[in-house]
Amino acid sequence: MLELRPNCECCDKDLPPEATDALICTFECTFCADCVENVLDGVCPNCGGNFSARPIRPAAKLNKYPASTKRVLKAEGCGPRKAA
Repeated sequence: MLELRPNCECCDKDLPPEATDALICTFECTFCADCVENVLDGVCPNCGGNFSARPIRPAAKLNKYPASTKRVLKAEGCGPRKAA
């Protein structure tokens, strides 16, 4: 079962199960679209993989298969933002 992590590992933005801006890599590392685009350049800092949109679990399935409540945050941060 896909783990739906509740936050961006870079900026700690809340990413509820219905978030359309949540992106994941093949190891389920979870980041918001803003950090993926403006900080990470589309590359996961944990595994070096790319990102895909995190699927949205149907609300009817969340009772039986709830989203994770464990927040993951990179203590060392994700690096400087790219120049705009």
